Order: sequence, then structure tokens, then C-alpha cells
Amino acid sequence: MSAPLTLISHALCPYVQRAAIVLKEKGVAFERMDVDLANKPDWFLRLSPLGKTPVLSVGGEALFESAVICEYLDETRPPRLHPGDALARARERAWMEFGSAVLSGIAVLYSAGDEAALERAYAALRLRFEQLEAVLGEGPWFAGRRFGLVDAVFGPVFRYFEVIPPEGLFDGLRRVDAWREALAGRPSVREAVMLGYAERLRVFVLERSSALSRRLGAAQPDMSDEASLT
Repeated sequence: MSAPLTLISHALCPYVQRAAIVLKEKGVAFERMDVDLANKPDWFLRLSPLGKTPVLSVGGEALFESAVICEYLDETRPPRLHPGDALARARERAWMEFGSAVLSGIAVLYSAGDEAALERAYAALRLRFEQLEAVLGEGPWFAGRRFGLVDAVFGPVFRYFEVIPPEGLFDGLRRVDAWREALAGRPSVREAVMLGYAERLRVFVLERSSALSRRLGAAQPDMSDEASLT
């Protein structure tokens, strides 16, 4: 009998989503427990030396870092999502790291203090997606017909742009856009976030006092006139 699994998470953490996608792809039962990263409990800090999510508790043994968690799950729970060939496996691990770099670029995007910095952040992300376009095949997944760990990494990446305006990031990138659409429709990707995720993300961005938050706020409809009529 397999050890019980608990995924310790934060509602907005894209790295948690990676682990949740892999768990759902493998049909593994798990409990999900959210923590407040602004007020980290002592028990969480004992499990997560870096104070970050996700943490996967495996029968009381804690694993931290999303890549480690995904690799562990892939080694211990079928079906395998990594390729069997060692060179192909190493290549996909490299693109998983590339996905982490894209997530860092998204953090720069929503934290940019002024319009010039925001435009630079968009331009840097556009270059990353152009690099992806150059290596993608006809899909629907990163490795063609096989859904793999690279796909689990990029599901959360593309989900950001359901709330954050893409501003032309994917224009002309046919393969990237098709991959993005395929991931959005994958049940494991859709179910990797809790109900209300999009609104929580929107509020998170609006509260950043950044150029993007000001742009998002300006795009929201002004309901004050309607409210005054009710």
C-alpha cells in the first residue's frame, strides 16, 4: 500500500500547480493543504527549509522543491511522463529549467514599477516564447503525442495570461499558441488550481502597485454609476 500523500501548497503558487498536474496525470489520491506564506507556521518551516511551497509529505517524510517532487512522482507512480532515453530525458529536464526562467520573467512583469520597465519585461518574455517556438514540433505537447513533465511545467506559465494581458506575446507563434491552447484544455491543468484562482490572481496583481496593476486597474469597468442607480 502506498504512503498517503499531502501536497502543502499556496493558492497562487505556480510550482504547486506543477506537482498537482503530475499527481492528477497519474491518478494518485492526495490531500491538499494551503499555508499562508505571509505568516508561515512553525510546522511548515520545519518541513520546508527554504520556506517555499510546494512540499509533498509522503507518509510523514517531507520533500521540497517542485522539480524534486515531480521527479519522485514520476519514478514511483505510473505512467512515466519522462522519456525512457537518457539524452531525451536530460533535454526535457533542461526545458523544465527554462520554464522556471520564464516564471521568473513573469514575476518581473507583474512587479515592474513603470511603463518602460513593463515594456522591457514583455519584450524579454517575447524572446523566451520565440525560443520555444523554434524547438516545438506539431504537438499537441512539447514532445509530440506524449504529455510529459515539460508540459506540467508550462501549464502554470500560460495560465497567467488568462488574467495578465498577453500584449502580443504569442502573435505569430503558431506552435506556442497551439500548445498553450492544448494545455488550457487538459483536465489535469484545469484542475490544478482551486476555485476562484483567476480572481485571486487578479487581486494579487492589482495589489502590487506596479505598472501592470495600474494597467489592469484602468481596464476594469467603472461600476460606480451603475451602483448609484440601484
